[in-house]
Amino acid sequence: MKKSQKGTIIDSLAEAIDNSNNFYLADISDLNAADTFKLRKACFDKQITLRVVKNSLLRKAFEKSNKSVDEIYPLLKENTSIMFCNTANAPAKMIEEFRKTSDKPVLKAAYVQESIYVGDDQLKTLSSIKSKEELLGDIIGLLQSPIKNVISSLQSGQNKLTGIVKALSERAE
Repeated sequence: MKKSQKGTIIDSLAEAIDNSNNFYLADISDLNAADTFKLRKACFDKQITLRVVKNSLLRKAFEKSNKSVDEIYPLLKENTSIMFCNTANAPAKMIEEFRKTSDKPVLKAAYVQESIYVGDDQLKTLSSIKSKEELLGDIIGLLQSPIKNVISSLQSGQNKLTGIVKALSERAE
């Protein structure tokens, strides 16, 4: 590979790293062609960009990017693939689902919303992180709950008030 090609790859990786708030590093070595195809398809379906990269080029891209990921450098050994996504927990959930039928991919590290998670044991934690949409749904549900209680109280009070007025009007006659 020529130096200009390497420079282009490093630049595109650094740009992708800078533009992404979430990326995962995983080891997908030892997957056969059929499993690799299934993994790539699962990534595509979940809107995850999967790239297999050389560790030296990835390290240079990290150094060129604006993100501080020094903790990840020791993990750049053997085969490494990087997954970019907009939803913080999508790759973790996809890896968990894929690992029901295979031992790979193995999570090396993840950079999620300016936090670094190192090791495959962090997979459960990462998959339980709620996405922005899920958090907004929870907040809206919490905000609607008191309003629903007030409305139901007013509606039940309306029925009681109607009954009292009717009873008083019948008694007056």
